[in-house]
Amino acid sequence: MTGHIAVDSPHNQADHSGSRPAWMGLNHLALVTSDMDATVRFWHGVLGAEIMATIATPGFKHYFFRIGDHQTIAFFEYLNTELQTFAKPAGVPYEHASQFDHLSLGLPDERALEDLRSRLIAHGCEVTEVVDHGFIRSIYFSDPTGIALEASWWTSDPQAPGYAVAERFLDPDPVPALKELIATGAIASTPRTKLVDGLVIQPGVEGI
Repeated sequence: MTGHIAVDSPHNQADHSGSRPAWMGLNHLALVTSDMDATVRFWHGVLGAEIMATIATPGFKHYFFRIGDHQTIAFFEYLNTELQTFAKPAGVPYEHASQFDHLSLGLPDERALEDLRSRLIAHGCEVTEVVDHGFIRSIYFSDPTGIALEASWWTSDPQAPGYAVAERFLDPDPVPALKELIATGAIASTPRTKLVDGLVIQPGVEGI
């Protein structure tokens, strides 16, 4: 990897604790498919996620599907490269899936969730019953290449203030960072990370 890498020096350490990036939701989540044609047929044809942009190089195809205002799911299909693939249910551990478990797509209410479930069934796709997680209700299904998918709607207001709202924060023994937020409204320390020039098989919890 080449180019200038910006790091904080003793003369470049701004206090960012009082400001936040101007987030606008999910721009895109980049996933990998072994069959772009099947991916288009499922995401556009079954789920109704409009295909809105494509990129192609000698090494890969990269297609984007709209799932909301300014929000897309994007897939890479690497050409002339053999990839190992797998399929797993959401929430079930697998040693090679350390960075991605499943993707949940947002819906506004129960009716929309039931309508999507009916749509999946009509297209011959297996889907679970509605699962009640307390603060969200969900269905689970898979795409043709084995990616575990969920569709959910919030049953309680996700914008409600507070880090200890009873119906949304259900871990009785939260991690230290959340304990700091509950106690003080801020996180005491944050990890530094490094860029990598290639594949790292066992990255560390902090840095790489």
